[in-house]
Amino acid sequence: MPGATPTDILPDLSLADAVTIEDVRAAASRLEGVSKRTPVLTSRALSEIIGAEVFLKCENLQRVGAFKFRGAYNALSLLDDKARRAGVLAFSSGNHAQGVACAAAALGVAATIVMPSNAPLVKRRATESYLARAPEGSTLVEYDPQTEVREEIGARLAHERGLTIIPPYDHPGVIAGQATAALELHEEIPGLDSLWAPCGGGGLLSGSAIVTRGLRPECRVIGVEPEAGDDATMSFRTGRLHEVSNPGTIADGARTPRLGRYTFPMVRRNVDEMMSVSDAELARWVMFCLERLRIVVEPTGVLGLAGLGRRASAGGVGSRVGVILTGGNLDLAMIPRVEALAAGRQT
Repeated sequence: MPGATPTDILPDLSLADAVTIEDVRAAASRLEGVSKRTPVLTSRALSEIIGAEVFLKCENLQRVGAFKFRGAYNALSLLDDKARRAGVLAFSSGNHAQGVACAAAALGVAATIVMPSNAPLVKRRATESYLARAPEGSTLVEYDPQTEVREEIGARLAHERGLTIIPPYDHPGVIAGQATAALELHEEIPGLDSLWAPCGGGGLLSGSAIVTRGLRPECRVIGVEPEAGDDATMSFRTGRLHEVSNPGTIADGARTPRLGRYTFPMVRRNVDEMMSVSDAELARWVMFCLERLRIVVEPTGVLGLAGLGRRASAGGVGSRVGVILTGGNLDLAMIPRVEALAAGRQT
C-alpha cells in the first residue's frame, strides 16, 4: 500500500538549473576511460511484448555493478586537495556505498561508509573489498535502520572527523555523473520516443531528464518507483514534498525517504510522468531478465522496465523506447523469494 505522507515543503525551482547538460558532458570527460561505456541490449522477445523497439542501457554491467559509480567518481573528482586529504563519508544500502568506496580507492581518498544492518550481503561484501584497497582510515559503520537515521549518523561522524559527505543522489556532482548513462544512451540510440528510469532519490532520473531535454526534447521521460515507496510519485503529482519511512519493498535501492533539495525541483520541471509498480511486477521482470535475456538485474534495476511493461498494454509508449537498467547486485539468496513473488505464491 502507498505509504507516503505529505509535508509543507514546495520545490525550490531556483535549484532546477543547478545541473546543466554542459555539466553532464564535463562529467563524461572525467569518467572517460574510468567508467565503462555499458552496452545497449535489444531483445526481439521483449520488443514483441512491449510492441515497440526497446533499448536497454545495461548499467548492471557498470563498475561495482551499478550506475552509482558514475556519480560517486565525478563528485570525488571535484573535491579540492584539502577535502581529499580529509576523506569522505557516504550513507547507502549498497550501490552508492560500493560506488564511493571504489571511487575512493581509485582516487586515493579515505572513505567512511555508513550502511544499514539489513543491507544485501553481496553489496556489503563488495563495499568491504573496495574499502580494503582505499587509503588507511577507510571503514564501514553499521547501523540499525529501525531505530537509527543514517543522515543523522553521517552528519555526526562527518562533523567529528572533518569528512565531506557524498550523498547518494542530492548533489550536483553526483547527479551530473549519474546522468552520463542517459547521455551515452541518447548518443548511441538517437530518436527515442520515451525514456524509462528508476527513481529512488531522483538523482539518475533528474539527470537523465536534463540530458533528454537538451538532446531530444520531444522524448517523454518517465520515472518509476515501488508502490510501497511512492513518495516521488506523490510529490510529482501534488507539487508538495512527500516522505516515506523504511518502505517494505524488495527494491532496496529505492527505499529513500524523499526526493532531495535539488532533485525535487529538477524532477518537477523536467520529468513528464511518475508512476509506481508492485513488488510482484518487479519480481517478474527480474526473472524475465534472468531467463530470457540471460542477464542479472536486481529488483531496483528493473523499475523502469516494470513501468514500461505495465504501460505497454495501454499503448502510447512510442516506437523507440529506452530503459536504464540501473544495477545488477542481486543477492542470490533472494532468488527463491523473487521466484515466488513472480509466480504469485508470495505477497
